[in-house]
Amino acid sequence: MSVSTARGTTDGRSLVSEELFSRLTARVASDHRELAADMPIRIVDQALAFLGACAVSTEPIGPSDLVDIGWHTFILYTREYAEFCDRVAGRFIHHQPDDAPGDGWPNTPESDGVPISSAVKAIRAAGFRLDADLWNVSATSDCTQCHAGCHDSPGR
Repeated sequence: MSVSTARGTTDGRSLVSEELFSRLTARVASDHRELAADMPIRIVDQALAFLGACAVSTEPIGPSDLVDIGWHTFILYTREYAEFCDRVAGRFIHHQPDDAPGDGWPNTPESDGVPISSAVKAIRAAGFRLDADLWNVSATSDCTQCHAGCHDSPGR
């Protein structure tokens, strides 16, 4: 796995073919017509950067709400997603929601979500460019981003 480059210089979209990237962005645009015209490209790029960071992170990380849209869309393309995971991470990157009743889901103070700041740090450490607006970086210090508890945890 070789996604690490100089800090913040690689776009997530570099991890897939232009053809697949176009298909994913078209699907996001079609399924989420409420989004501004530039958002599907940004969302898919950051979802791919997030998954690239999942491949090398030793800590659990989770996506922002907007980035999760891109991850959900990619998972729909099961063959391409499985191939991507094998190629980039050497393993399947599971989407694991924590939605059991009574465990603090969704997004309550007693939940045990992973802070968005962990994903932001992992994406930057893996050398990917960060689209700060999609991660709400200014609010990461106390956020547990556990809107659905989705994260790829090596310990899960």
